[in-house]
Amino acid sequence: MSHLLEVAHLKTWFGKAEQAYRVVDGVDFYIDRGETFALLGESGCGKSMTALSLLQLNPQPASQIVSGQIRLNDRDLLRCSEADMERVRGRKIAMIFQDPQSALNPVLTIGQQLLEVLRWHFDLSAAQLKARCIELFVQVGIPDPEKRFFAYPHQLSGGMKQRVMIAMALAGKPDLLIADEPTTALDVTIQAQILGLLKKLQQETGMAILLISHDLGVVAQMADRIAVMYAGQIVETADRRTFFKQPRHPYSERLFAAMPSTQQRDAPLAVIPGTVPPLNQVFTGCRFTARCQQRQPVCEEQLPNWFGERHDGVRCHQFDPDRTWPMAVSSQPQSSGVPDETEPATRVMLRLDQVQVHFPIRKGILQRTKGWVKAVDGVSLRLNERETLAIVGESGCGKSTLAKAVQQLQLIIGGEIQFAAKSGNKALVKAAQGDRLPMQIIFQDPFASMNPRMTVQQILLEGLQARQDKLSSVAQQTVIEDLLRKVGLNTDILHRYPHAFSGGQRQRLCIARALAAEPALLICDEPTSALDVSVQAQILNLLRDLQNEEGLSYLFITHDIGVVDYLAHRIAVMYLGRVVETGSRQQVLKHPKHPYTRALLAAVPDMQSVSPTVTLTGELPSPANPPSGCHFHSRCPDVMPVCKLHYPSETEPETGQVVRCFLYQSQDYHG
Repeated sequence: MSHLLEVAHLKTWFGKAEQAYRVVDGVDFYIDRGETFALLGESGCGKSMTALSLLQLNPQPASQIVSGQIRLNDRDLLRCSEADMERVRGRKIAMIFQDPQSALNPVLTIGQQLLEVLRWHFDLSAAQLKARCIELFVQVGIPDPEKRFFAYPHQLSGGMKQRVMIAMALAGKPDLLIADEPTTALDVTIQAQILGLLKKLQQETGMAILLISHDLGVVAQMADRIAVMYAGQIVETADRRTFFKQPRHPYSERLFAAMPSTQQRDAPLAVIPGTVPPLNQVFTGCRFTARCQQRQPVCEEQLPNWFGERHDGVRCHQFDPDRTWPMAVSSQPQSSGVPDETEPATRVMLRLDQVQVHFPIRKGILQRTKGWVKAVDGVSLRLNERETLAIVGESGCGKSTLAKAVQQLQLIIGGEIQFAAKSGNKALVKAAQGDRLPMQIIFQDPFASMNPRMTVQQILLEGLQARQDKLSSVAQQTVIEDLLRKVGLNTDILHRYPHAFSGGQRQRLCIARALAAEPALLICDEPTSALDVSVQAQILNLLRDLQNEEGLSYLFITHDIGVVDYLAHRIAVMYLGRVVETGSRQQVLKHPKHPYTRALLAAVPDMQSVSPTVTLTGELPSPANPPSGCHFHSRCPDVMPVCKLHYPSETEPETGQVVRCFLYQSQDYHG
């Protein structure tokens, strides 16, 4: 039986002649009907360009498909005209892009955008088009489809936008769906819903899926077969079970070693040094040589062949049956001496007491206040010296707003914030401006948080000028060079601009800028969510080293449970502006009490399990109109009548673990 899609020796290059960037350089793979095939690898390896080449959407004339075959149902797509490809795109092959916000037109309703797709592919009456549109919304799990038909993209959550993108992709009833990082920007609960939806739709329609991802957990849950890409080539292909049991290529092994896990908590994560090599060079050896810990002289001198079956093998010299390879030496990192969460608590660095941040809802010509968005609604927390407190929860639960309130970048309307025995509240904000200095923030997007017109030296000087002690020009230069070395960057980059660096290097610059002000507290707002697993490992190692050396405290905001497990000492779980559970890392992750915490943990993809993750139904309610009683009762599997009437008070089922749930309160509540 022929394959649905077969790609042979595909090459897509940018530029011409010898200096061309060989972004896709001789790629071979196939996809069968009803199968999920995953392309795995770092950013810059050629995954997305491979997918765009299948649809001939690679940017032209900057790039050209110089050779190869792309056969869909035994039809060579590279021989098709543009008119022919217009009938293939959407009807035979559809694509879901990474960022649904940028892929949707902000001035058209989602109904109008879906109707546009249907009109292009089918000759239907207006009534039939509307009915098909509603049917697709129902199919992808969009609630109130008749009402959502008239909604604009900005009125939908990230998960709903991604569902709209899936509906648009399914509108043409494609044989192959390309999903390019479809869940990277989503919370773990919404991610689980989207992955479950794709699996369900695949079973119902029989379509094949090409999944592009750098997330090993997502690949483990979705893929039937996996190909690992590096520097424009596929370096390993295997079925899912074989790949996760024993990856063969050294690059694949390092990707696994860089994943945060409980077993690695007392040691630094294994990192992949360096970056993907420039692809405008003629390679004389293995492309991974410069970053490989198992390299031998032959790796630099000779191009590796493909060993194994054509679609189940590895591109590495050590698998050459005619070559003797030395025994690999264990590269397990040594312990970093990170203090365990069982050590006695030290001095309190930050204390929050019933902090409230409410935003007014204004309507009418006079813009009178008609209600309040309760973004943060009575949060009490403490953070000790040299401690990492992780705040987890879905987007919209108030995590980032709370971080801004701590920095006094957002006024609080109630409660108190105490920092190192100094307090700040609404009445004292002006007098407490200097209290911002001992704390700094690291943002999610390092490129957006730096001025693109400023050099590295100018960026770091900004942080130095915020210090209370004034330094001479010579002293400033010395401190800047020390900061660069501390975050693992060379000192010869002072006159370069942010665009000249990789994502991981930019994040290191942001950390250096934050350290320039000599903070005692660093607020980390999703600092690794946009990074590849290898770069993430470098940043996490750096943060732990800085905590040990500088005695820093971290308020760490994230939705990545793996990062929390590796880095945090204590955890606070937020839901709709309130903290529903706090405790040590071990208590919250190993013995969660609140149903919402259990749902978050159950939604995390498990690389060791073939079973799909458990999904949390429904969406986060609006903080402008929260449910009565316990805010989680509308989504809770353990809901009781009392949950709909009253908000639960704090209970301490275990020493140091505090939870707000009627399951752990007196039987009088249970009715």
